Amino acid sequence: MRRFKNARSIRCAVIGYSGTFCMGRHHLLDMKRAGMTPTAVCELDAGLREVAANEFPGIETYASLASMLRNSDVNLIAVITPHNTHAKIATQCFRAGRHVVCEKPMAITTAECDRMIRAAKDRRVLLSAFHNRHWDGCVVQAVKTIRRGAIGQVHRVQASLGGHRKPAAWWRSSKSISGGVLYDWGVHFLEYALQIIDSRIVEVSGFAHNGYWAPRTRWKRDTGEDEATAVVRFANGAWLSLTASAIDAEPGPHWFTVVGTKGVYTFSHDVWKLTTMVGRHKRCKDGANPPSQWRRYYRNIAGHLVRGEPLIITAQWARRPIHILDLANRSAAKGSAIKAKYG
Repeated sequence: MRRFKNARSIRCAVIGYSGTFCMGRHHLLDMKRAGMTPTAVCELDAGLREVAANEFPGIETYASLASMLRNSDVNLIAVITPHNTHAKIATQCFRAGRHVVCEKPMAITTAECDRMIRAAKDRRVLLSAFHNRHWDGCVVQAVKTIRRGAIGQVHRVQASLGGHRKPAAWWRSSKSISGGVLYDWGVHFLEYALQIIDSRIVEVSGFAHNGYWAPRTRWKRDTGEDEATAVVRFANGAWLSLTASAIDAEPGPHWFTVVGTKGVYTFSHDVWKLTTMVGRHKRCKDGANPPSQWRRYYRNIAGHLVRGEPLIITAQWARRPIHILDLANRSAAKGSAIKAKYG
């Protein structure tokens, strides 16, 4: 892979400028903070192209990917489009010799991830997924505490999110476009869990409930699950259970419960609690999580492209949560566990 002279010489673009919190803007700003040069925006909506031009004076704007790849000399492209488009768009960029960062999830299926990894390798370009939450304060604190042995050997992780609410009328509520109810925050939670459980994935079981919300949404039968669960068995004997729900009337207070042989560690975004046994007595501690360090993501991308620093979020690492979600989908349909191809 060709190295760049400095971060400033890395010319950056985003595909997609709209979405929650205008993710295109945030990607470009984080790229700029990492020393790279925002250069182009590809966006179908003419009004949003105008917004981008006002927010980044002098930036190039394009109405199609083909036009941008043909007319711009951008080096690094962030793909910020619906999940089911990531593989196709990224592959187009690879064929044009461009480095790619995909918004999470990297893709919907393992096969899509495999094709993307092969295409990037063939053209000797970078592929990563935007797992900026790898540096969320809650998981940084959890990993630090658990790895020092505070709860002994981890054997069970339970993660859950959601509530009782009708899916919003947007593409993330479509099963075929988004992948399903587990694919949004669920992919972040899996990435957390894979930092906590340092072992090979053996098999995945999936469970799903459908049909409650579907008749009341624009997507009808293509609506994401009312609730879905992925249960992952690891080679070291530990297991993980992840549930995302739109029908849970009383969700728990914690995102994560990590059970070890000597205690339990629970956390949500802001706070943590550690419960250990001293003889027959419980000892409890709690506290606030440190701030997140999301900007480390693009600093690592720039360092990798300029100095050859090890890439933290590799394509193979980003494929692991997708493999779990893919197997969970297939298992729920099949009604039995499925062995993992990638650990």
